[in-house]
Amino acid sequence: MLREIVLEEVLTAAMSRGGDFAEIYIEDRLNKSITLMSGAIEKSLSGRDYGMGIRILSGLKSIYVYTNDLSKDNLIKLAQEAALGLEVGNTKTIMRLKRNDPMNNHVIKKYPASVLAKDKIDLMKRAYSKSKNYDALIKQVKVNYMDYDKKILIANTEGLLKKDRRIRTRLSVTSIAQKDNEMQTGSDNSGGHIGFELYDEQRVDSIAIEASRIAKTMLLADKCPSGKMTVVINNGFGGVIFHEACGHGLEATSVARGNSVYANKIGEKIASNLVTAIDDGTIKNAWGSSNIDDEGFKTRKNILIEKGVLKKYMVDRLNGRRMAMEPTGSSRRQSYRYAPTSRMTNTYIDNGASTKEEIIKNTASGVYAKRMGGGSVNPMTGEFNFNVMEGYIIKNGKIEKPVRGASLIGKGSTVLKNIDMVGNNLAFGQGSCGSSSGSLPVNVGQPTLRVKDITVGGTKDE
Repeated sequence: MLREIVLEEVLTAAMSRGGDFAEIYIEDRLNKSITLMSGAIEKSLSGRDYGMGIRILSGLKSIYVYTNDLSKDNLIKLAQEAALGLEVGNTKTIMRLKRNDPMNNHVIKKYPASVLAKDKIDLMKRAYSKSKNYDALIKQVKVNYMDYDKKILIANTEGLLKKDRRIRTRLSVTSIAQKDNEMQTGSDNSGGHIGFELYDEQRVDSIAIEASRIAKTMLLADKCPSGKMTVVINNGFGGVIFHEACGHGLEATSVARGNSVYANKIGEKIASNLVTAIDDGTIKNAWGSSNIDDEGFKTRKNILIEKGVLKKYMVDRLNGRRMAMEPTGSSRRQSYRYAPTSRMTNTYIDNGASTKEEIIKNTASGVYAKRMGGGSVNPMTGEFNFNVMEGYIIKNGKIEKPVRGASLIGKGSTVLKNIDMVGNNLAFGQGSCGSSSGSLPVNVGQPTLRVKDITVGGTKDE
């Protein structure tokens, strides 16, 4: 990382045309990814990302440039050239940098870089064996492993100077079950802002077996009927619907420009009284957590919706200016190649009072979405279409038979109001979220909950 005197000179160059704020973001990231197919290593990649981004703000105007040449002369030249994009104004005072690193809330017990590649591959081979040998119907298994060690430095003209280190690792298994010409897929994963201590035999076996169990169950399942139904959505990965259909609409990235159905609705009732939704970047060792955001603010627990009432948006510095709101520790970026903006971290619907068993028992008929898959959403309207990876018919208060080919179709604002039971078994699932500042690790979460009326798309002929 660069010396403080060099950082100050680069910031001074960035302000040479009269910007009112400038920021430096330096990243040094070591990456490791391995893919195993059919019991053999298909791909193994190691690499390093190293570079700097410089951002200059003038009112609501933003200029962003980046480079992986961190020589002093190049950085000063780059900052000066970026500043040319501004109209000449009065030069602002630059505060001297003051080092103030955050407290580390995410203890790493076993750094992935200290683990031999052989041990990582052995872990993957164990997962492959457990998944492939689950049943004769399992014809193909893919295992992915990744870890990275990311060191960042953030400095700005307000005198902020902070460093942080982020270590993440994740293991995922995808199984394909086949019978005759029919194929079905199942998957599971586990990851965190944590070291290699995440993995033990029990966790690895659980991921592997769950992927194949889902694939086999759906292969032998009947086709799902379609129509308006009551739907019970399981905990954990079920939170992807809130993340996509509502969460993006609460990011200042879309709210500040009026591209969200939730714009200008602070204090309004937008969901059922049972819904409290939170984005919390502070959860210890969670997949979407960090000590500070990518503008240097401490991450926070932000209550977005409380008992159905919209309380807060996720706000970054630039969009905070547009909205006259303070940043909420929600600014994120994939790497130094991206300017930061407001993004989700660990986003979830909080626990309610019901048990999962009570929710099922009180459902006369409908669909139980045990595991959600991928889908699509229009962030401006909240309209979505999500696949159900594993589904079941509910009849007379009992989970009856598995069904496949189901999808949930609706609008986020409508679904939030139609939630009439919320469980007490909050769980999380790990995923990746793509947006204007790149692809980021995010946790989605919720307890089991019931939507009293939603459109289910199915493939069964009536």
